[in-house]
Amino acid sequence: MSTRPTESLTTSEPPPSPAGVPFDAHGIEPVSAEGRDCSPWELFWIWCGANIAPINWVLGALGITLGLSLVETLVVVVVGNVIGCAVFGAFNVIGHRTAVNQMVLGRAPFGLSGAVVPGLVQFLLTMGWVGVNTWVVLDLVLAVLAEFGVTGGLWLEVVVAAGIMAVQLGLALYGFYAIRSFEKYTVPATALVMAIMTVLALVSTDVHWSLAGEAMTSGEKFTAVTQLLTAIGVGWGLTWIPYASDYSRFVRVTASARSVFWSSSLGMYVPTVWLAALGACLASAGSGSDPSALVVSTFGVMAVPVLLLLVHGPIATNILNLYSCSLAALSIGVRAARWKVTLGAGVVAAMVLAVFIEADSFAHAFDNWMVSILVWISPWAAVMLVDYTLIRRGALDVGGLYLPASESPYARWNKAGLISLAAGIAAGWAWQYGLVPAMQGPVAIALGNIDFSWLSGSVVAGGLYWTLSRRAT
Repeated sequence: MSTRPTESLTTSEPPPSPAGVPFDAHGIEPVSAEGRDCSPWELFWIWCGANIAPINWVLGALGITLGLSLVETLVVVVVGNVIGCAVFGAFNVIGHRTAVNQMVLGRAPFGLSGAVVPGLVQFLLTMGWVGVNTWVVLDLVLAVLAEFGVTGGLWLEVVVAAGIMAVQLGLALYGFYAIRSFEKYTVPATALVMAIMTVLALVSTDVHWSLAGEAMTSGEKFTAVTQLLTAIGVGWGLTWIPYASDYSRFVRVTASARSVFWSSSLGMYVPTVWLAALGACLASAGSGSDPSALVVSTFGVMAVPVLLLLVHGPIATNILNLYSCSLAALSIGVRAARWKVTLGAGVVAAMVLAVFIEADSFAHAFDNWMVSILVWISPWAAVMLVDYTLIRRGALDVGGLYLPASESPYARWNKAGLISLAAGIAAGWAWQYGLVPAMQGPVAIALGNIDFSWLSGSVVAGGLYWTLSRRAT
């Protein structure tokens, strides 16, 4: 068996032209060597751009809100993301070696039909995230316009939202090469200006480096640490794993596994830790946690250019959501051109956004719900990783992933994978203390609201899958 796609499965599209940005006609078939022209540096900018976003700023401030000291918050963010981003980098390497998108890779551990289960979840989540993130961008853009004295009520919101969605959808429709070019040329400039603004913020803000946090018992502090680890520590890198191979499959064949690992893991780590740390520092000065409020209170007259920069982050994230949404749909059996599926997803996301605009409180509640149901990712990722590294030892029959069940070496339903996933989700929920009551598990509540959902889900699912797979051989 080989870790490279067979010749019969390579795409028939012409190689991308260096003279311009070509239309990406790839679906879920393995990307041919000619179509893989992305450099590790370009992969770095893709992940970096998606994470220079207001949500990281807000989640960094969460540590202060939970009552931790500034130093404790920074330590959790810095150390926790080492683990989460390292696992994320490993999945990028798998995508590079196989040239296969993430949801199709799930056919090996879950079965050709069993992989539809996580694929459907990913399809629905990505559409939901587009609505949530566009709503965040809308809030920031309206704050910018308000600084210029431009107000217009509901109609202004509708016009601005339509413009934002059109930009996002246009890039996603054109595909990977347009996404790569957008990130490649906009993210370095955005990062540079944000670096300057970060220095200005730290100089002009009375950061309380010695902030001790609230008086808490050791148990209460441990609880706060686990919640922060899940939100913006280990958990943050893990939440991006379902997207990983969708983009690393385009990295040139000659790139080393080491370069792919470091470019993807650092692309996730650097902006996440940077903005989360900045959010924590500003929150220590009493600036709150709302993105636009943080910016306005910190930068004053410079708030407008900074808000414009922060608008870039959610847009850079949403084009990935729309693209991966279309791949997830194709992976579960939708038969249509990728661009048509992307267009349909964009229409649905626009309707979700319209609901958010009408009911702001519902948008907040839905955002909390989205964060909570991500408990499925850690057990799913554990099964995927154990299957590829320990069970198959990197020798994946790529061709078999696309064959009918009667001809494929993979079963239609891999009971070991599905049982392990279900057990891992149950374990993760039991140890989860989410933002909505339904996602607050009994073990987490009994132990003082701790949140080890990512750890319990991973250990149970990965360990059980390894045991069941070993018995079957």
